[in-house]
Amino acid sequence: MAKKISLFECQHCGFQSSKWQGRCTNCNAWDSLVELKQSQIKDLKNMKETLSKPLAITEVSFENIERFSSTQEEFDIVLGGGIVRGGLYLIGGSPGVGKSTLLLKVSGGLAKRGQKILYVSGEESASQIKMRANRLDCIDKHLFLLNEIELNAIKTHLISGEFEVCIIDSIQTIFSESIMSAPGSVSQVREVTFELMRLAKEYGIAIFIIGHITKEGSIAGPRVLEHMVDCVLYFEGDPSSELRILRGFKNRFGTTSDVGIFEMKENGLVSAKNASKLFFSQKRKAAGSAITVLLEGSRALILEIQALVSESSFASPKRAATGFEINRLNMLLALLEKKLDIPLKGYDVFVNVTGGIKISETSADLAVVAAILSSLHNRVLNNDVAFIGEVSLIGDIREVSNIDARLKEMENYGFKNAILAKKPAQKSLIKCYEASEVTKILDWM
Repeated sequence: MAKKISLFECQHCGFQSSKWQGRCTNCNAWDSLVELKQSQIKDLKNMKETLSKPLAITEVSFENIERFSSTQEEFDIVLGGGIVRGGLYLIGGSPGVGKSTLLLKVSGGLAKRGQKILYVSGEESASQIKMRANRLDCIDKHLFLLNEIELNAIKTHLISGEFEVCIIDSIQTIFSESIMSAPGSVSQVREVTFELMRLAKEYGIAIFIIGHITKEGSIAGPRVLEHMVDCVLYFEGDPSSELRILRGFKNRFGTTSDVGIFEMKENGLVSAKNASKLFFSQKRKAAGSAITVLLEGSRALILEIQALVSESSFASPKRAATGFEINRLNMLLALLEKKLDIPLKGYDVFVNVTGGIKISETSADLAVVAAILSSLHNRVLNNDVAFIGEVSLIGDIREVSNIDARLKEMENYGFKNAILAKKPAQKSLIKCYEASEVTKILDWM
């Protein structure tokens, strides 16, 4: 008789051990190891023993990728041109950011175009989804709702109904009867995602999976989940703000350099066609305000940087930043004290990026410096000039990438002047002024 093989798997990180342990040695979670069935162990063994035949790259034929529009312009940009038939997409984001709202709006748009859509929900009832669909104007006979959390039942309806697109809301609520662990565990999420991937490829169904995120900001479940899908998207934004940003972190069918910008309105998320208008205003001149141009992926956005410098009544002055990295702000303040002899040790400094966007590149350094100096001296900057450049620790102003796209965006909104490290080679309607050192900014105060 063959000896029984025991295998235990951690439900938090997926670590496997030949014997049970009270605490996982990989993630240090207590009482998280669950014994796998013999059938599961056999499947794992067969997968390891399966050999594939190498194929010369000259013999590999190109695969024609068939796309269709999601009916949402910004969503198509992030996807790389549209939804791919047979693609498996994973969308993560914090609660209330708009994941379900966006996909329900996409489902309604596709249904009105005559495509059969299946919306599977394990969290909301059909009545609740219909109420939301009615508010979003997504009611159509081609949109089908299914309240089900058992994987085999979902597979049966999905195949027999000949649906083109399927929405799973959410992956943590679906379970497979072949796995003993609870829904949302590592084994369940991995098994369910693998079956959905097989269905998507075999029947040409585009499947969108909504995933919850952990407090660290990553999608809950095993890391292998992100490796199995074709595209990983993250929704960013404060639920209290109208602005939402959709970023692609993985895309087998296109680039990950583009972002989608949405506004939350009464009728749901709508594409923000003129995105730059959300981030700046030219109505009123005020001290402490400076304009810059940021690149989000391949898209240029005009931002307003606001700064407030006031005398501090404490021994340790306050430093606060919203949308700008606080460590970089402290670096710029130290640089201003060193190079310009400005006694900022006696002042509280607050910096804010309007529109709720977070700056992840260094091209806004010059605008932050200009806004701080403008507020300190109480001098108003011209609202038709933009400050673009990276400020180094030695006080130099460095060039930034893709300056032509930034200047082109400025032209679209009527800006006339730009201060940057070096004039571009390509001619532009924007009048450019060179500033090689941060001390040159004083000439504009």
